[in-house]
Amino acid sequence: MIQSVTATAADQLRRQQKTLLQEYEAWKRRDLHLNMARGKPSPVQLDLSMDLLKLPEDYHLEDGTDARNYGVLEGIPECRRLFGGLLHIPEDQIIIGGNSSLNMMFDVMAFLHLFGTGGQAPWSREERVRWLCPVPGYDRHFKISKKLGMEMIQVPLLDDGPDMEMVTRLVKEDASIKGIWCVPLHSNPQGVCYSEETVQQLAAMETAAPDFRIFWDNAYGVHHIYEDVPLAGILEACEKNEHPDRCYYFFSTSKITFPGAGVSLVAASPASIRELKKHMSAQTISHDKLNQLRHVQFFRSPEGIRRHMEKMAELLRPKFDLVLQKLEDAFGTSSLLASWSHPKGGYFVSLDVFPGCAKRTVELAREAGVVLTEAGATFPYGKDPADRNIRIAPSYPDTEELSMAMDILILCIKIAYTECLLDNQPEI
Repeated sequence: MIQSVTATAADQLRRQQKTLLQEYEAWKRRDLHLNMARGKPSPVQLDLSMDLLKLPEDYHLEDGTDARNYGVLEGIPECRRLFGGLLHIPEDQIIIGGNSSLNMMFDVMAFLHLFGTGGQAPWSREERVRWLCPVPGYDRHFKISKKLGMEMIQVPLLDDGPDMEMVTRLVKEDASIKGIWCVPLHSNPQGVCYSEETVQQLAAMETAAPDFRIFWDNAYGVHHIYEDVPLAGILEACEKNEHPDRCYYFFSTSKITFPGAGVSLVAASPASIRELKKHMSAQTISHDKLNQLRHVQFFRSPEGIRRHMEKMAELLRPKFDLVLQKLEDAFGTSSLLASWSHPKGGYFVSLDVFPGCAKRTVELAREAGVVLTEAGATFPYGKDPADRNIRIAPSYPDTEELSMAMDILILCIKIAYTECLLDNQPEI
């Protein structure tokens, strides 16, 4: 509820608005083209992986298989072992895919709709399929659910993961709820890291749907910038709690090496892996084994990946420092205008502006030359009920561009807030 202000205060707001708009017009005249819309690695980050293009040193696998030819649907053993060691997953519970884990998520979800799982009916035959979506969250997850006709249910994302009181109640009561999206480390966009208690609750909870599934997108599992955060093993937890088939675990090198030319994986229980391979065998003979081999020869070991990510963190940390300092300098004494996350890793900062101002802020920024992810994108159907969340992606611009983009964004937040107050005042 926006309260009325005195006539004097309204006059002060109008003078402030005039000053802000003068500064805004000065920025517009510079005809800038700055982009903080997606979490894209910068060219300098991509340069860390250029030696990949010189590989493979040899195109034969350790058992003599020629990687240039057909075969090995589940991915080469060396690559499954590399990422299994990194993520603490048995290699025989991993399938290596192409460059996109999002592609694998869509495929697995489509398989469940077309064929069902564990002897249950295909989801496409169900009268109603509902899916839990922690918010704010990843827009492309929501796009998959929407494309397949699911009804999305918003669940608040707390400091240690989804609101588990709400989750456990919903899944116990409603058999049409078939699963939940999870980004368990450095979540997009808030940077939330799931606690061990949350992981155990997800694995153990009673669900009305026997084919309830967790889509565990560990996209930022090694993307630590300020702190190396541990994550409890979801597959082990599901096995221990007698729900071995509950989880599909996804991972990729999209923000580790080259987003358009990396490798991805899905991990699951042995029974689920057999089921997925049966479906995949009608879809492909094998994924790019030469690329899998390149990644193995480039990293050599899980420790090699961790060293690579330390270099990545050194490049990203100054950018996150800059964003957080700019916000602190502008709004540190006023949580009314803005509040924001303080991520320990990942790719984003989640910014909450004054309710009702996010869309206008993003619109103003775009007109001044700064492209941001659309307001509302972090919620299902693109609708933020409070119209306040904005996702900041600091990775792609260089520091000079990022500094200008943040100055413009902060200015736009102030303008949108001032407009909101003045537009909601009675005529004086």
